Amino acid sequence: MSEKQESPAQPAQEAETLNGQPEDTKVDSTGQPTEEDAGEVGDALYPLTIHLPHEPSKIHVMVSPQEQVHELRQSIIELPAAFQYSCFHLEHAGERINDFVQISDVKGLGPEAEIRLVEDPYNEKEARIHVIRIRDLVGAAGDRTDTLQGVLPGVSLFDSVTSSAKDTDNVQASTYDFDAPAKPSVLIPEEEEPAPKTVKSIALSPWNPPPYHLRQKGHLLYLLITTNEGEQYQITSHVGGFYVNKSSNSKFDPLPRAAPKGHSAHSLLTLLAQISPSFSKSFEDLLQYNNRKDPLATFQMTNAIPAAPWLVPSPSSPLCAHTPDITRTQEGYLISGVDNTDTLRDWNEEFQSARELPKETVQDRVFRERFISKLFADYSDAAARGAILVARGEVTPLNPTEGRDAQIFVYNNVFFSFGADGVGTFTSEGGDDAARVATGKDVNGVRLVNQLDIDGLYSPATVVVDYLGKRIVGQTVVPGIFKQREPGENSIEYGAVEGKEIVAADERFAPTFAKLSKALKVKKHPVWDKDGKRFDLEASVETKGLMGTDGRKYVLDLYRITPLDVLWLEENKVTEGEKNDLEYPHRMTVLRPELVELIRNQKWTEWVNKELARLKEKSKAKSQDEQATKESKDEASSTEEKSTEEGKPSEPGESGENATTETEDRIDASEFQFALNPDVYSGQEPQTEAEKEELAADEEEVRDACKYLRESAIPDFVNDIKVSDLPFPMDGLSLTKMMHKRGINMRYLGKVVSLCEGPRLLRLRDLCVQEIITRAFKHVAGKYLRYLPIPLTSACIAHLLNCLLGSGFNSKPTAEIDESLKALYPEADLSFANVTPESLRQEIEAQATRRFKFTLDSDWHNQLKHLQLLREISLKLGLQLQAKNFQFTSDSSAGAATSTTTNGVNGHTNGDNKDSKKKKKKTRDGSPASVASSISSPVTFTPDDVVNVVPIIKDSAPKSAISEEALEGGRHSIMQNNRKIGQELLLESLTLHEQIYGILHPEVARAYSSLAQIYYQLDEKEAAVDLARKAVIVSERTIGVDSAETLLYYLNLGLYVHGSGDSKTALAYVKHALNLWKIIYGPDHPDSITTLNNAAVMLQHMQAYHESRIWFEQALAVCERVMGKQSLPAASLLFQLAQALALDNESKAALGKMRECYNIFLHQLGPENNNTKEAETWLEQLTQNAVAIAKRDKDAQARRLRAGIRFPARNVALGAGATTQPTALNNPKSDKPDARSIDDLIKFIEGNTAQKKSTKKRTGRSGPKTRVGATAA
Repeated sequence: MSEKQESPAQPAQEAETLNGQPEDTKVDSTGQPTEEDAGEVGDALYPLTIHLPHEPSKIHVMVSPQEQVHELRQSIIELPAAFQYSCFHLEHAGERINDFVQISDVKGLGPEAEIRLVEDPYNEKEARIHVIRIRDLVGAAGDRTDTLQGVLPGVSLFDSVTSSAKDTDNVQASTYDFDAPAKPSVLIPEEEEPAPKTVKSIALSPWNPPPYHLRQKGHLLYLLITTNEGEQYQITSHVGGFYVNKSSNSKFDPLPRAAPKGHSAHSLLTLLAQISPSFSKSFEDLLQYNNRKDPLATFQMTNAIPAAPWLVPSPSSPLCAHTPDITRTQEGYLISGVDNTDTLRDWNEEFQSARELPKETVQDRVFRERFISKLFADYSDAAARGAILVARGEVTPLNPTEGRDAQIFVYNNVFFSFGADGVGTFTSEGGDDAARVATGKDVNGVRLVNQLDIDGLYSPATVVVDYLGKRIVGQTVVPGIFKQREPGENSIEYGAVEGKEIVAADERFAPTFAKLSKALKVKKHPVWDKDGKRFDLEASVETKGLMGTDGRKYVLDLYRITPLDVLWLEENKVTEGEKNDLEYPHRMTVLRPELVELIRNQKWTEWVNKELARLKEKSKAKSQDEQATKESKDEASSTEEKSTEEGKPSEPGESGENATTETEDRIDASEFQFALNPDVYSGQEPQTEAEKEELAADEEEVRDACKYLRESAIPDFVNDIKVSDLPFPMDGLSLTKMMHKRGINMRYLGKVVSLCEGPRLLRLRDLCVQEIITRAFKHVAGKYLRYLPIPLTSACIAHLLNCLLGSGFNSKPTAEIDESLKALYPEADLSFANVTPESLRQEIEAQATRRFKFTLDSDWHNQLKHLQLLREISLKLGLQLQAKNFQFTSDSSAGAATSTTTNGVNGHTNGDNKDSKKKKKKTRDGSPASVASSISSPVTFTPDDVVNVVPIIKDSAPKSAISEEALEGGRHSIMQNNRKIGQELLLESLTLHEQIYGILHPEVARAYSSLAQIYYQLDEKEAAVDLARKAVIVSERTIGVDSAETLLYYLNLGLYVHGSGDSKTALAYVKHALNLWKIIYGPDHPDSITTLNNAAVMLQHMQAYHESRIWFEQALAVCERVMGKQSLPAASLLFQLAQALALDNESKAALGKMRECYNIFLHQLGPENNNTKEAETWLEQLTQNAVAIAKRDKDAQARRLRAGIRFPARNVALGAGATTQPTALNNPKSDKPDARSIDDLIKFIEGNTAQKKSTKKRTGRSGPKTRVGATAA
């Protein structure tokens, strides 16, 4: 039951998704799928009637025959009519139904069947669960006790963004201040009115628990309830239900009260309604209040750790209100019983038995993957909580006598150790740094093994938690790992035992390890122990096999599943004399598995093509054969693309069959082999000549792989971003993901920087440099934080941030350390207090040189994007900072500081950027908040600004294979035009994602997003909008309100909403995305050009021609800064802008832009190109138009002079507003400042032209100053 308790909303949600999407299932008027359909689906939903013991006496639910009965229970208690039930069973035809069978297995249970809900007597556990559930339902549970997730975890801004669009008119919808500085407050949810209170408190009574003699009579708990009317009631929870008893605070008498006040009921909810007259009304209000929000935004998360925002409101804000609630401390007891054992779990046994679940049928696989996914989520949660306690010193070590890095812990059946070299295993590899990297690589290795899911091979579930500079590894306890061994008996049965001196090669492990190595492209190879004895191992000598006492084969230490990056190690060797500072900190520089996969695919394609060529020569019947080769070539390349894109390993066998369908009998895929030896260059000493030759050949293969990384992978990656084949990364996280997907390690950031040439790539260069600084700072901060007592960490973090980011505001910050705390920790190492901005810069430069072989410019600290760097650091260290307008520079130096801000982007930008940046600083410094703070505190960050630190968690959970397969299959069918099957598969994949991961999970957000895109292309617009909306909310809550993915989902949602006709709301999403962009990346992100352009097109749809033109101008300005003025993208934007100006009756300006556009096309593409020709046609049209207008102009002027009207004054009045505006917004220098005023005049006099276009614009027209002038100023 406890599991049901935790996942309140899954089955109902599944049903909703199936019902809520009318794409495919035809539904007749009664809401039931029509006949023809039922046959196909086979598991179509059908209705059941549930008879209840109380009012209303029956309800109807839709079920799917595949559901388990306990899921049906869950759907029932989520219906308002059945809120009050938690302890009951279901009966059909007088027979009790088992909760853990499938609905289809219940005899005679079909459509229209009737089921009876029968209330059961409570036991103590059921009573506790009931109390928790009712407290949650009636809103009596205050903020939960939580030690892990931080302030406002899993918050969503979607509702407030959407509602902001409802109250705007078109003009407001289109106004946006492009030059305003990023506002951190964008990320803070709006304060809302508190939820209506239904009851003052529901708590355990001081008389609890019942004494023995009353327990015999069926008493379970005693509760104390205070109603809104202020009355106190003592309640007895009895096996038969709840009743008001005669006890008071001083007298104990738990028997039922006499009539007028003697109320009793089976459910506490009913009892509350009886004792408190106002309860029913306020409970109704509460339900309505909860329904105002999107349900996705309020569900509790059960299968993922919610994203903790890095900016949070101040602790005094109502959003973080801390309310008194006596039961908060009692919840531990309510959830897990008197001796706290309800929640203890044997993690290892659960994981390994989950692996052994059957996986024959689709249903088996779904059940198994769902189970494993939930298990990993629970385990990551438990391990992270344990890790925090270990880091805070709350857990007693198993070996308290050893050094602090060597200590190990067991808490909640999870085994914890530090990711540091406590026992000297990694001394030769680089000590603590090597140990730290090894744990990170190990988690990735375990995830790969879990993903491959090889029968008979088990791995301990592993989680790595980074918290305040410490790295803590949590693993499930492998049975037998702590066993005392006999002398001469090894604890490890396969692989290196102690160090690499002894090697074990138990034959029982060879076949399973062989499967693993085949999948990971690891070559079977010899290794030698210290006596020179040879062992042939399937896996790296570092990968160990252990036979657990449960008879299962466990694989441990998966940090070396790929070879070392030899070239890097050789480049960075230094002579003994000058060791330490410049040498790369460790030798754990392995290649990424993605790279090995890429190389395999490339080799595979080469091999297939070579084989085909060979066959071609052999073949006699040329004509047939050519056909075949052509087809299989195409297929080979397509399988290759697919596997690189998805990053999924495709076995040589599989893709072999695929690529050679036509030439089956001629190419034997099994002949193709590609595997690397992971143990080369790690001190193996071959004995015979043949062995030496073999090793030399292996070494050569690894060298080739390293060369491929340097000569192909990295340049290709940079080039793909240059030509826009890859989206442009927005922040450190998206950059890391993209590089990893291409198999590039982050240590190559310096190399990526060196390849960044040209305007667009300068932006990439800046991003990479920012990432280098962030990562260097993370290592420096970790060093100071690692052994610091927890209460002093805020002071340390604030001081380090002041030295890095606040030095422009206060160049000599001092650390604020609370003296009373300092006295409590006499042996604490407070060396962070001596850090100065200068010394911190040196440390960061040293780390950049050591770790990335990159030398920062001497002036790097003046080119920082402060807010963006602060965000990156906070996300890497898990900081939650109080949101305010941080003051990074002081007023006097604003000019000096900003003039250097743009040096990072030389050439193009300086002209425009300097002004806008100066402007930003000025506005920010003027704001009252920052002035106030600057008087009281002379530093940018105070220790109080560090509200909390959340752990950074890396887990080893695999992705669901079956839901990915359905998604791929659906895509594939749609590409081959099988639309019906395709859509069924897509729906299936959606349901699978939701079932396996639960609704709130990053993978589900990604699935929603992919599906939304497909549906939009299929012209199913409503479905697309619905899915895109879900993607946004789920992504906000699980990946982060300001993650790059969330931003992308907002942009997509904007497009789909616009496509279905609501451009106003679409613009609200676009504007929110632009606000996020300012925070994530800063101004002028290359991909924002498209967004601005799309917004301008939306405005044209709304017939707001004048506003759309402003957005086009902005897009052009960004494009010219990013790509250069003469680039082709700039030309196509000029083309659109000219059309927009023409629509806005600015024919002269339009002519000028079209001429610039024509010149670029002519220059870049030549006169014969279609683009050039089209621009030329437009140019002629606009010229004729301009001539006609000028002639009309002259006549009008002559008429006016005859009539003696004098109008210069009017000209000044109108012209002033009109001319300042294009010059300010139209960054490409406008040579004709008066073009605007003449045109305006004509419009003023002709009067009717503007009206015909759109009446909406009229209001704005009369005073361009008020609306647009504001943005320009």
